[in-house]
Amino acid sequence: MFIASILLAAMAPAPGGNVDTTRAAFTKCLRGFVKTSLEAKMPEGEFEISLKSTCETERAAFRAAVVAANRAGGDSAADAADNADMQVDDYHANFTDKYKDYSSSGTMPGE
Repeated sequence: MFIASILLAAMAPAPGGNVDTTRAAFTKCLRGFVKTSLEAKMPEGEFEISLKSTCETERAAFRAAVVAANRAGGDSAADAADNADMQVDDYHANFTDKYKDYSSSGTMPGE
């Protein structure tokens, strides 16, 4: 019985894998938004506001995956949600900074 439990646990998908997949989808969407916003010459302030309402599906999936992984690791629901929100906020800040850098230098991100 003990060995069967270990085998079942080993075959279960790792929560981190889903986080990696959803993170990749979220950041890909954000990169696309940076590029189209640069092409449209969107003002930096407008970009910063718009960024928070773009990629909603990808952001929600990433946030849910982070919460699930943190809960699986033993975090409380509140701590897991706080951590997920902090990660989303960090991505928004990072991509806002990248946008400002590209915008001020007149360059475009690479593929």
